[in-house]
Amino acid sequence: MPVPALSAPVVNRQNVFAPAPVKWQTTRVTLIGRSGRGEEIDLTGFAGKAWPGVFIQPGATGLDAPPFAVFSDDSPNLDGSMFRSARATAREIMIPVYLHGIDRQTINGLKRKFFQALNPSQGYCLLRFTEGGITRQLTAYYKGGMEGAEGVDTSGFTWTRYGLTFTAMDPWYYATSQHVERWSFGTGDPFLHPSGLFPLHIAEGVMGGIGDLYDLTNPGDIEAWPVWTLKGPIKSFALTHTDGRTIRASALPSGLDLIPAGRVVTIDTRPGKKTVKDDIGTNFWPLLDVNPGFWQIDPGVSQASIKIVTGSGNASVTLSFYPRFASYM
Repeated sequence: MPVPALSAPVVNRQNVFAPAPVKWQTTRVTLIGRSGRGEEIDLTGFAGKAWPGVFIQPGATGLDAPPFAVFSDDSPNLDGSMFRSARATAREIMIPVYLHGIDRQTINGLKRKFFQALNPSQGYCLLRFTEGGITRQLTAYYKGGMEGAEGVDTSGFTWTRYGLTFTAMDPWYYATSQHVERWSFGTGDPFLHPSGLFPLHIAEGVMGGIGDLYDLTNPGDIEAWPVWTLKGPIKSFALTHTDGRTIRASALPSGLDLIPAGRVVTIDTRPGKKTVKDDIGTNFWPLLDVNPGFWQIDPGVSQASIKIVTGSGNASVTLSFYPRFASYM
């Protein structure tokens, strides 16, 4: 967490006093505009050795847990209301920053650099937080704060302060690396994952009974929508949540492999991206059983049923997703 700096105010080359940067200790905060394609602007790395510079000031808000909308129904006969549901809503963020140049030209250049990075018509911004080797990022759109004010406490000939405001339509922070788990089925040697997730090797044929329940681990704070990758030869499969929702594809009447050897089918369950295709772009959705129930991976350790009937050879199932978090660390 940021704490106020205890050092003396920083002085630029013209001996104009600037406020001391907020000490974010080991946390690095950066901003990347243009839908993540722009220059990464460091907001906490200023060391006071050279100008121009930019850094966060005290007073940032909206960086921890997201807000929630709670829905209820009025009771006609009892006092109060009855809870119906809740959902996280868009997150509002304010980050105060200080920009200081060595002359009028450099401060105006900093202003243009920020505007180009923040301009929402050019895409969203990534607010990225790194601490202890762990990075989480939030996707947000700039709303305002750079309008400027010419008060004695807000701007000068070579400096200015902004209270940048953003809206994160998706209020969750995401890890920058995927969490991956994989299982092997059929004959041959078991798959061994270097990170020690939970590789499994099952004998040829269908998994059933007690043996088809497996632990799934979600290190995030909230459910995650997974991407499933199935590599043939597979004759049929069923991926089932403990609440009964299932993604199933039955065996072909011809007896041929549903997913031939060497072919890979990807089931993307993410909202707005729901697709079922193989590695050459063929739409695999018609081969799923009717009314597939896409489901999320619960936070923590949960169980799911993975049933695979293999063809002749080794098959595998891979689960991947980006964990979601409530706070930046």
